[in-house]
Amino acid sequence: MKADIIKPPSLKGDNSRAWTEIDLDALAHNAALLRSLITGELMAVVKADAYGHGYAKTARRLQREGVSAFAVATLDEGIKLREAGINGETLVLGYTQPADASLLRDYSLAQLVVDGSYAKALDNSGCRLDVHIAVDTGMHRLGISSSNPAEIESVFNCPNLTVKGTATHFASADSLNADDIAFTNLQIKRLKETADFLKSKGHNTGKLHAQSSFGIVNYSDTCIETSGVHFDYARAGIMLYGVKSQDTDTKAALSLKPVLSLRAVIAQVRRIEAGESIGYSRSYTAEKPLKLATVCIGYADGVPRQMSGNGGMCVIKGKKAPIIGRISMDMLTVDVTGIENASAGDIATFIGKDGDAQIRCEEAAAAAGTITNDILCRLGSRLPRIYSGDDS
Repeated sequence: MKADIIKPPSLKGDNSRAWTEIDLDALAHNAALLRSLITGELMAVVKADAYGHGYAKTARRLQREGVSAFAVATLDEGIKLREAGINGETLVLGYTQPADASLLRDYSLAQLVVDGSYAKALDNSGCRLDVHIAVDTGMHRLGISSSNPAEIESVFNCPNLTVKGTATHFASADSLNADDIAFTNLQIKRLKETADFLKSKGHNTGKLHAQSSFGIVNYSDTCIETSGVHFDYARAGIMLYGVKSQDTDTKAALSLKPVLSLRAVIAQVRRIEAGESIGYSRSYTAEKPLKLATVCIGYADGVPRQMSGNGGMCVIKGKKAPIIGRISMDMLTVDVTGIENASAGDIATFIGKDGDAQIRCEEAAAAAGTITNDILCRLGSRLPRIYSGDDS
């Protein structure tokens, strides 16, 4: 049976030009799928406004599905979650100024500790704080080196800090290359050795965690536990939202459901002759007569300029059409020569399904030379979100 063609939503004013649609039932499906792959708790990563999906409604739905641990990047994100009614463990993965320690305390937020001097600065604030220790096992971004156990242990000497967890971050869990697999296993080994050292000194390491989305899928609990370590949390980010960072193989087949669709309205359809140019810098010249659609979306809405000329597509009336010409701030042009009756008011889908055709976020990211995380997080603030599956 032929799928239904997308129709315009009931929006008014500027909100009707372009928008995103967020399927919270798909989010719940993905959370259940990822939870089925782990024996510990799922920690939902909702930083960057839940990867462009909206932190409040996203986190509320996950909380209703039984998720009780969340991770954010900034203090402000953690505060917004609390003000949205999100309870349970909330871990700030990024750097919070020690001068703001009282806000961490007042909003019951846990803070990731990146080194010994940072732990002392937080301790000297006089605020009683929950912290997780970041252990650098090889990514070399944040954390205390696993080769410096004395500095890691020093965090336990801070009387105002209560260690609730010990964590690391995999550098290449998304790769099935033999060298990358060996490196990830080395990171697991280093974290285990750190945990064993701390326990031998009588310290409670709190909950251990290292797996991101690809860590959950490519490094299952069974695989990890053969090395003698059990992870209490798994930090799921991009796959919660139904996509992979890019089209890479995984050890397990996944039935993820994309949560977000991106759509915009056609403002005008016109015909041009062979030899005529299109857009800024006359970057595209027609080799034959074309029918063009001008669509009300641009790079200010988060559509990367690189998508034009590199395989960037959209779907109109159930058929794919290429983006041509320079993408501008608020508009772009699409070749609709092969789409009968394309006209002003029709919907162009840049991520999502329309009829029998689909543009996956991974495809859009590939056309822009980036990853899905980048595409989703850059979606502009002027795009309204239309939620389904929201019973809050």
